[in-house]
Amino acid sequence: LSLDGSLRSIRGGLPISIAVRDAGLAGIVLPKENAKEAAMVSGIAIYPVSNLAEAIAFLNDEIQIEPFKVDMAKVFATHQKYLLDFADVRGQEHVKRALEVAAAGGHNIIMIGPPGSGKTMLAKRLPTILPNMTLEEALETTKIHSVAGLLSPDTALIATRPFRSPHHTISDAGLIGGGHIPRPGEVSLAHHGVLFLDELPEFKHNVLEVLRQPLENGEVTISRATLSITYPANFMLTAAMNPCPCGYLTDPSHECSCTVPQIQRYRSRISGPLLDRIDIHIEVPAVPYKDLAGKATGETSQMIRQRVKRAREIQLERFKNSKTIFCNAHMQTREIRSYCKIDEQSQELLRLAITRLGLSARAYDRILKVSRTIADLEGDTEIKPQHVSEAIQYRTLDREFTVGI
Repeated sequence: LSLDGSLRSIRGGLPISIAVRDAGLAGIVLPKENAKEAAMVSGIAIYPVSNLAEAIAFLNDEIQIEPFKVDMAKVFATHQKYLLDFADVRGQEHVKRALEVAAAGGHNIIMIGPPGSGKTMLAKRLPTILPNMTLEEALETTKIHSVAGLLSPDTALIATRPFRSPHHTISDAGLIGGGHIPRPGEVSLAHHGVLFLDELPEFKHNVLEVLRQPLENGEVTISRATLSITYPANFMLTAAMNPCPCGYLTDPSHECSCTVPQIQRYRSRISGPLLDRIDIHIEVPAVPYKDLAGKATGETSQMIRQRVKRAREIQLERFKNSKTIFCNAHMQTREIRSYCKIDEQSQELLRLAITRLGLSARAYDRILKVSRTIADLEGDTEIKPQHVSEAIQYRTLDREFTVGI
């Protein structure tokens, strides 16, 4: 409420509207700027007003205000458009493939490469190949952004997958959420979308450690002396890092100036428990000139998204009796043993990977889950050796440390 009696927009117009409907009330009076988001809730009348005098006159039956209405289907269809596309990216076909696998199985992914290799450009396009949001997912996401005060008056619904990219100087409260009245943090604002952490080793250790709860549970609880609030935080973690402090360890056109101990210290900033929750590691080399200068365009996001959608449909059918598992990345040991059975040839590949390539034991289940996703993308009911072989390639950071790879 302004000093002149005019009404300003409020936070949480959509969740307030839902709460009013659930309480059995017929309608609600809201500032005009919140009318669009509140009208996305069916079964309740939304009366927009500009000032306090108008609200009083309406409640005293002195004036009539028509309920504000929106065509939910039209709004939903209009907002399901992305400005970015994978066709914009030149080269890096193997990285695009890794991102497709990550999207198909809901796997967390980390990209390792020198500055300028396109890690950020690729990450920003990841939401465009994820399956389109359902109306329920869109409403959940819109509620969170409304509570955070990030919903503009012109936006009735967030119908595209969120992409959040906080700076590495962010605090743990900024990432998880906090404040005297707890507000959603970046992990919740990325709900049903992508959380991108660029320069991962530059984040403070305590900030990265608080990621473990939302990655494990898909939600985050913020406790204060007087109340405790739980916000949803079901997101895909996408991270990027340089291979060394100077960034040029794997770049043939630049000389790396880092010593082995410096590189080891740099990589050790990422804790084992966090790395354990990232299924796919992929190297992103500098793009060769011939790829930059070439006229050929790659696949569009829509083409890739269709394959991802088919793989997700297979997984939804597979886990239809589960209330907590919706994609391969969420599988626990029990499900892995049931759905990720492999033949002797694949077992031998895994044995060689662990013993000769220096892969850690914790990588075993990760490889099986990613293999299952690759098989789903190919439409195969059984995991084949070629699926396992590709999955093994996505464990770069598990290999024994050597310089000059």
